Amino acid sequence: MVGIGDPSLIGWLTVLAYLLTAILCLLCSTKDRANRIIWRIFALILLGLGINKQLDLQSWFTLFGKQVAITQGWYHERRIIQKQFIVGLIALSFSSLMFLFPLITSQWKRLTLAWVGIIFLITFIIIRAASFHKVDHLLGFSMMGLRLNWLLELSGISSVAVSACKSLKIKL
Repeated sequence: MVGIGDPSLIGWLTVLAYLLTAILCLLCSTKDRANRIIWRIFALILLGLGINKQLDLQSWFTLFGKQVAITQGWYHERRIIQKQFIVGLIALSFSSLMFLFPLITSQWKRLTLAWVGIIFLITFIIIRAASFHKVDHLLGFSMMGLRLNWLLELSGISSVAVSACKSLKIKL
């Protein structure tokens, strides 16, 4: 039997968090005219990640990558390539943040937390899709019934939500 991405309670709560945060970003796009396009892009990204959470598109990507590796004969070397991919992606994520900070004008300073959250989420999802065994094992770590995977993903979503609430002047 094939199920949807994460039918657990926390899985659905994460989807709800993505969708509610996307709505907050849309509201910001109507209130913050100077950053309207950025807020709309954030909303689209969050909507896409929320849909992905239950459709589990990264698993399809992982299976596709595995088939390519087998077909091209480098499957036995996949761990090296996965490690290089993850290190490169993390370097790219940090580089993009370092690139963004000098470009941030006074208008964008309010969005710093949202940018960090979005870049973190995209990086996190891509690393999960790379299916590096040690990373999968780490993300499955659980303490008091809470998996690290859940805490990381919800932290990224929360960063964007807090930024949106501040932009909307919603007291937390």
